[in-house]
Amino acid sequence: MYDVIVIGGGPAGLQAALTIGRMHRSVLLLDSGDYRNATVEHAHNLLTNDGRSPAELRRIARAELAAYDTVAVRADQVTAVTGAIGGFEVTTTAGAERAHRLVLATGMRDELPPVTGLAEQWGRRVAQCPFCHGHEFAGQRIGILIEGEHSAMIEGMLRPVVASAFIARPADIAEVSEVDGGLELALVGGGAERVAGVFTAATSTQRAPFAEQLGCGILPSGGVEIDALGRTTVPGVYAGGDMAHLAAVPGPMVSLAAAIASGQLAGASVVRDAIMA
Repeated sequence: MYDVIVIGGGPAGLQAALTIGRMHRSVLLLDSGDYRNATVEHAHNLLTNDGRSPAELRRIARAELAAYDTVAVRADQVTAVTGAIGGFEVTTTAGAERAHRLVLATGMRDELPPVTGLAEQWGRRVAQCPFCHGHEFAGQRIGILIEGEHSAMIEGMLRPVVASAFIARPADIAEVSEVDGGLELALVGGGAERVAGVFTAATSTQRAPFAEQLGCGILPSGGVEIDALGRTTVPGVYAGGDMAHLAAVPGPMVSLAAAIASGQLAGASVVRDAIMA
């Protein structure tokens, strides 16, 4: 039996495993290989790693984890999670493993507006976070395809960065296609707009059902409820990354830096709580 099983091999899960491993607790990290930022070519707004690819960041992290004897990393798909503190069972495609405690870091899945061609550009010339992708369109014209008041917020954030913005509802766009190093937005009523890139809003849902299987509290945002120490409402179950947040805030801070910080917090809380038990 492991002290902890971490489910999810993104930044939150990798950091949680590192934090736990550095205290010489036995930890198994299970990585399905399915990542929210899988299509992103360059990650930004991460100190000392600005512009590095997410895949390279994961490779470096796994190499660092290999230096710790009590940390095991396995490429495996989790299919079910059962049990309670002191005796969780995690079923995978390769069998079953047991642990005293769990860290969930399975992330979220994005559903984009149903515009032809939009998904093919996701993570490249289509994004939703100005902090992560805005600077790369500096001095150029962009498109903002967002419903409601949120479009004004994005436009205001990007105003000092870009040259201008074409603002429309996703329903006004018939197709998005790549042309001459940018994008062409074919309009439903005819005509087209040329932009360097597009910002839109995705609908996010839990990537995995394990929090629900375990009975963890789910917030109105769809995120898993955690306290200030990364603990869910189920004893022995912790969560980090963009899948979880405090009830006092409307949603998680979606960034690599925030995911790493929450993974460290969850990992440290696991160790602390095991001592206090």
